[in-house]
Amino acid sequence: MATKITPKDFVEALKDWSILDVVEAVKAIEDEFGIKAAAAVATVAAAPAAGAAAEAEEEQTEFTVTLTAVGESKINVIKAVRELTQLGLKEAKDLVDAAPKPVLENVSKADAEKAVARLKEAGATAELK
Repeated sequence: MATKITPKDFVEALKDWSILDVVEAVKAIEDEFGIKAAAAVATVAAAPAAGAAAEAEEEQTEFTVTLTAVGESKINVIKAVRELTQLGLKEAKDLVDAAPKPVLENVSKADAEKAVARLKEAGATAELK
């Protein structure tokens, strides 16, 4: 019989995971249960204020920074990805090698613009979605 894991135990276990592991786990959960984590949070938050929800949908508040091309300074781009994501060296290199690939998801516009600027400064091509 399987041992039941409490939400508190689950969160404690996540502290030992890399950011990339957490992102992959969220995607696996979304695929398994047919949900989107951001959509579920938005639905719960918008339920009390249905009128305000229509206005919130018009203005995008969460952005994704995507690394579209590495450029000639791959090492500098890996360093920039590590700074932005707190990934380990191998995880950052794997992300850079897999470009085009999202580097940051669901971040504020200001943070996303800073991240795009940092990646471009490192020699990469990045876009904000």
